[in-house]
Amino acid sequence: MSGKKQELPVSDKPLAAVESPMTETIKKKKKKKKSKHSEETQDVEVPQEVTNGEELSNKEKKKRKRDEKEMKKKEADKVPEDSGVSNGGESEQKVVVTGKDVEEAKYAALTSFAASKLPENVLDCCKTFQKPSPIQSHSWPFLLDGRDLIGIAKTGSGKTLAFGIPAIMHMLKKNKNGKGTRNPTCLVLSPTRELAVQISDVLSEAGEPCGLKSICVYGGSSKRPQINAIRSGVDIVIGTPGRLRDLIDSNELRLSEVSFVVLDEADRMLDMGFEEPVRFILSKTNKGKWLRNQQLMYLFSFFLICLIVRQMVMFSATWPMEVHKLAQEFMDPNPVKVVIGSVDLAANHDVLQIIEVCSVFPLQIISPPLTTCLCFV
Repeated sequence: MSGKKQELPVSDKPLAAVESPMTETIKKKKKKKKSKHSEETQDVEVPQEVTNGEELSNKEKKKRKRDEKEMKKKEADKVPEDSGVSNGGESEQKVVVTGKDVEEAKYAALTSFAASKLPENVLDCCKTFQKPSPIQSHSWPFLLDGRDLIGIAKTGSGKTLAFGIPAIMHMLKKNKNGKGTRNPTCLVLSPTRELAVQISDVLSEAGEPCGLKSICVYGGSSKRPQINAIRSGVDIVIGTPGRLRDLIDSNELRLSEVSFVVLDEADRMLDMGFEEPVRFILSKTNKGKWLRNQQLMYLFSFFLICLIVRQMVMFSATWPMEVHKLAQEFMDPNPVKVVIGSVDLAANHDVLQIIEVCSVFPLQIISPPLTTCLCFV
């Protein structure tokens, strides 16, 4: 026993049973690490989602702010209308200006009312507008300089103030130079009563702060109130050709001192058969331009400087040959021509006309039956 080593019994069980406690602890540690890693990743991912959401909301807010700013800018660019007249909505339309010396710096288009340097009382009627309409911004520099002008623009483009403001300035200069009588100085011809009344409303409002009086004359109403107003003294006469001729024939209206003449919607006036009355009325105004057109200026240049005082303005939606001939006869040989849009434009492209043809039979059904009334005395 003492000389021999004691042999330990060898077990038949595998070594894995001996190593199992260590492997379990390792597995537990690995599981803990995995769970910790998953928790950490979850903790990290949640705020990423939140921040992504916050970034999206911030982007949306910024986009909204940008859209609101753009909307405000667009609204600011829009200009209020002048009695149903767009005063700046046509800024994108093509504008063509032709005539003698039109490229001079003094005839540059006005970008604002302040650029015209007109008195405050003259611009009082424009205080609700932000800027002149295209026909106004291009016409005023020429008209304020005394040039004859042809304006081609559709109805509803601000034409009334395009010639109204220069007409007021023309009359104020005349009054300042010592015009003693109260005979009319400005004449506006209109094809219809409705248009004449509309022009009269605008010019009355524009002329009131300047102490200018206007009257509107048209057919279909009593002459007596119109005659009384003319006798009391007026500065501006707005009317239709028929009634104007009646008042001239009866010696109630004298146009010898008229030095600013406007033909509004000249194409319509000629289409309605008013060419002969228009020629008659124009012949009764100051004849200085007529003498100039007869080329007598070379012989009587000094006297013609005194006589050439009539300024002609013609507005039309189209430019037919009849209107062109009328302009050649009564206007300066080199008038300025301002075209807003196209020469071939109609009065208004936005008007849709629908014609429905009805047969006779439905009309007979709708009409009331014939009745007979017997009276016994």
